[in-house]
Amino acid sequence: MSSKYTSYYSSPTLPMLHPTHTNLNPSICVQCRGSRYLCGLAYCPIIVASVKTMLEGINVDKSIDGYTPPSIFVGRLGYPKVSIGPMIPVVEHDMGSLGIGIYDCPEHWHNIALDDVLRFRLAMVRGKVKAHVDDASLARCNGIPSILQELAMAKVPVDAEMHLKHRPSGLNLSEHLPPSGPSAEMERLRIGSIRVDERIEHTYYDDLSTSEAVLQLYSKGVRISSIIRALSAGCLGYRGRRRFVPTRWSITAVDDTISKALIEQIRHEHSIDEYMVYSRDVSMNRFVCILLPGTWEFEWIEAWFPNTTWNVHGGRYEMIGDHEGYRGRKGYARVGGCYYSARLAVAEHLASIRRQARVIMLREIYPGFNIPVGVWFVREHLRAMLKGNVARFTSMDDAIKYAMSMLKIPLEEWARESSMLRGAQMRLSDYMQ
Repeated sequence: MSSKYTSYYSSPTLPMLHPTHTNLNPSICVQCRGSRYLCGLAYCPIIVASVKTMLEGINVDKSIDGYTPPSIFVGRLGYPKVSIGPMIPVVEHDMGSLGIGIYDCPEHWHNIALDDVLRFRLAMVRGKVKAHVDDASLARCNGIPSILQELAMAKVPVDAEMHLKHRPSGLNLSEHLPPSGPSAEMERLRIGSIRVDERIEHTYYDDLSTSEAVLQLYSKGVRISSIIRALSAGCLGYRGRRRFVPTRWSITAVDDTISKALIEQIRHEHSIDEYMVYSRDVSMNRFVCILLPGTWEFEWIEAWFPNTTWNVHGGRYEMIGDHEGYRGRKGYARVGGCYYSARLAVAEHLASIRRQARVIMLREIYPGFNIPVGVWFVREHLRAMLKGNVARFTSMDDAIKYAMSMLKIPLEEWARESSMLRGAQMRLSDYMQ
């Protein structure tokens, strides 16, 4: 099949968003993030405003003929009967030697401007059909569910053609998922030949638990994004119990499963013997990581300034965080999926240096970062940060002072949210004066 791109995408810059609902409470918004509707509405006015702004830039026909990176999506609404389908870009952007495969490979996005990521992701059109999650099982998998499993195991872009019932509309913007473009119900899907990733194919034919399969693929060097795709498509798990997993759940499950396994490893390692501070500035975000000597402990705190995605109407910054001790945590982190993505990034780093540490990760989000882009943003930028330069100190006081010098919010404010920094604050009385 030849590519017949019939649409366009044009959005040189992302405008500021102006939601119309005026009774939003920023303290609620930073917890809800458009997924729990804590404001009492049946929709998120913040996401609606951003969708309305960007819809003007996309116009797509009912017949999509091109290459999928590969990319699939499994929804969560209506579970256990959910929407499943492939995603195919309707506009090719020049990504140099990386090619179209980068469209669904967040591992490369930390080196790409956020505007460019949005451009190629919003050009991804999603076809969808309804399926029961159990349709991924070996006994029931045929037709489109079977094709999606093949796509999930592909290692290079796949020639694809889909016919939609009507012109696609809407955008998918989420705190958890990478952005994607308009969608519509799908009538037909046809794909060309597939070159499978043999590592995923071997795991598909093994009879392993889901967690065993995820860890086996990770140990073989399979990308996180590819593992997420395979899990979502129902390619992993005991052969008689496989099912489609909503993409949003797959992302957190993979981050959680791998980071727990890495943490179990590093608990047996010696502690670091110095204080380390990492930092990264990107797209109106500032990340700071403080590593302290001691046994494993982890804390992740975010501060959303006014006129940011989840603090549109606030008059000051809103902070939210969560923490776990040496034995881990029980229950889902209130800060959401980015907690597990951040934990994975630092667990990978500590495992690579064969050390354990007490970890404080801080994030300030500044005005101008006003659209949800998914937890990949946290995971991949923290991974990049922890491979970069580090400032080393012999005392905690110096390390904390240095870390605070890179942040706009003072230590006493962080300490109100951070159990780990409260102890540090008591030792920094000279700094606080």
